[in-house]
Amino acid sequence: MSTQYLLAHDLGTTGNKATLYAADGCLVSSDFYGYQTFYPKHNWVEQNPNDWWQAVCVSTQRLLQKSHIPPENIAVVSFSGQMMGAVMVDQHGVPLRDCIIWADMRSDKQAADIAQQLANEEVYHISGNPISPSYTIEKVMWIRDNQPEIFRQTHKFLHAKDYIVSKLTGKFVTDYSDASGTNAFDLVKQAWSPKLIEATGLPYEIFPDAHPSIAVVGEVTTAASQEVGLRAGTPVVIGAADGCCAAVGAGVVREGSAYNYIGSSSWIALATPEPLLDPKQRTVTFCHVDPQMMMPIGTMQCAGGAYQWFKEEIGRTEAKAAEEAGISPYEILNLKAASTVPGSHNLLFLPYLLGERTPYWNPNARGAFIGLTRGHTRADLTRAVLEGAVFGLRTMVDTFIAQGVTIDAVRVIGGTARGRLFCQIQADVFQRHILRPQMLEEATSLGAAIAGGIGVGIFKDFLVAEELVKIADVFTPRKQEGEHYEKLYDIFKNTYQVLVPIYDQLAKLG
Repeated sequence: MSTQYLLAHDLGTTGNKATLYAADGCLVSSDFYGYQTFYPKHNWVEQNPNDWWQAVCVSTQRLLQKSHIPPENIAVVSFSGQMMGAVMVDQHGVPLRDCIIWADMRSDKQAADIAQQLANEEVYHISGNPISPSYTIEKVMWIRDNQPEIFRQTHKFLHAKDYIVSKLTGKFVTDYSDASGTNAFDLVKQAWSPKLIEATGLPYEIFPDAHPSIAVVGEVTTAASQEVGLRAGTPVVIGAADGCCAAVGAGVVREGSAYNYIGSSSWIALATPEPLLDPKQRTVTFCHVDPQMMMPIGTMQCAGGAYQWFKEEIGRTEAKAAEEAGISPYEILNLKAASTVPGSHNLLFLPYLLGERTPYWNPNARGAFIGLTRGHTRADLTRAVLEGAVFGLRTMVDTFIAQGVTIDAVRVIGGTARGRLFCQIQADVFQRHILRPQMLEEATSLGAAIAGGIGVGIFKDFLVAEELVKIADVFTPRKQEGEHYEKLYDIFKNTYQVLVPIYDQLAKLG
């Protein structure tokens, strides 16, 4: 029997990443194809679904060509995709307009309309998420209210990955994880909520059928095979939302496990058997890729983004030196940060450069250095930024623990996790082991591939992720450093509370 391979597509915000895995989880090859994002007005963010299809077709063909794998050896194609978008398609699957993507915030009025029908607490307890213009259903309502001719022609609304699945198979479907990012899905029943749909006034008929993320929802059609380069009849597994796929690709598949994605923004997500519904609504819950699990999550606006700001605005000397040396400026900044003491000589940095989400949900929050003296050095400022980002993440950990969750260790993925110092600071501040996988930026694709492999019977269950995700480094918490960080962390939290009135005053100035 010929060797079988798993093909995963990750439809992100900047482009599509096609990745080929062997049945033992080894990465064979990958290919990236970018596409544009459009900003027609303030708070409007859109993409063209046809660009996604082109990206999938081109990246698939290039991937097969450079890996020398024949299409006949592709056992399954599965997907990860950006969440909370709205692609409106007619009965033939043709997009009726550009997709309103996750970052679009135009539908404030529609969110308010839902709030007139149902209490926010009730929506949160059914869907795991508060009412917000961030979610899909508010965007669909906006199209109904503002573009009635487009809405009249709408057969279904889809998410990014679902649109590609429709192109491959002719089926209009979604999965539980993407459905749980709509504000209209019942987490416990794993079905569309009649009560939430009634509050929107939308017809039930435009909602796609929702399936487990591991479901084989169709096969590549003959017509699609000619465009994409896959064998007609190749099984198509629906896959899941990107953040949920990343959980599987990081090995977070059993209770007590957690992962932290650290890029410009950051989040911490868990695997739990039930939805985690916080009385203060500080965290949200999505369906896990494993249909038997849930994925509570807390999000931070600016983690690695704060370090990027520091590099661009304050670390220009280091950036220039790095350019001359042909290395990353972050390597020089990390060395500088490591040259001073934990706690940065009692200098604090508040990383709220874009406001903050979990646990405060305060768009008015602002960044600040606190405790600055003539004695502080560039090394102190550099390290304080890293420590401030980790303190912000610690507030998420505490929020989860306050809800009765156990977190044994935290797995880290994303570009910022390449820095060893950042991971060690996390271990010391969290007082938990930090596990860094070999592949930091492939977790999402691997999660989609695992879902595909389970769907076609190559893998038995999701526990295979713990075997396939190889841990390269373990960072152990240090007691003395942890005790010092604990004192600074208490001051960090108090500083935020003291500054809230100042944030509000600054926001009023415009």
